[in-house]
Amino acid sequence: MKTIGLLGGMSWESTALYYKQINEEVKKQLGGLHSAKVVVYSVDFDEIEKLQHLGKWDETADILSEAAQNIQNAGADFLLICTNTMHKVAPIIQENISIPILHIANATGKKLQEEGIKKVGLLGTAFTMEQDFYKNTIQTNFDIEVIVPNKEEIKTIHKIIYEELCLGKIKEDSKVQYLNIIDSLKNRGAQGVILGCTEIGMLVSQEDTDVKLYDTTSIHALEAVNEALKKS
Repeated sequence: MKTIGLLGGMSWESTALYYKQINEEVKKQLGGLHSAKVVVYSVDFDEIEKLQHLGKWDETADILSEAAQNIQNAGADFLLICTNTMHKVAPIIQENISIPILHIANATGKKLQEEGIKKVGLLGTAFTMEQDFYKNTIQTNFDIEVIVPNKEEIKTIHKIIYEELCLGKIKEDSKVQYLNIIDSLKNRGAQGVILGCTEIGMLVSQEDTDVKLYDTTSIHALEAVNEALKKS
């Protein structure tokens, strides 16, 4: 079994989901008392969040690169960045380590392609929805059209992520707003919707809607286990 490196804390709530789902999947696949070999480095999200909203991405890359180096030095065989948004600086982090990064958008794109999706909606932080680093990975590598909500909906989604979900707050009215936006994406032709922020799965799940949801936390975690258990 390879050792999985988790670069987390963005937020810690979603990192806890990664750890839980990875270990549950290892137990499912191997049985008995098996659990995953994992190295976790959790950063202070308050520091990262402030730099994000100031547009100081190079400084976030410095912090995460140092954390990634520590994960590598602790014996991880590959790395997961446990957040969609910070994949914006994944290329910089990769330059600073020798172990591979298992990219969340590639894992998601692979799943979408396997299920024959040609047009998909994307929910996430404003950074993820408005900028190209995430959408382009899926569009270029998997030939899947990615659509996003309108400007007002983007503001709503972003606010709920940072002011509620990253603080562990789950509100019913926020769930209703998210589900309405998901329906809007469906009406625009989306065959499914990517939950492109690792916290969104805390708020909405497949049982809440008939629109096919792709929870990036679960997809990323499963891909990590398959990589860890892959026979060379």
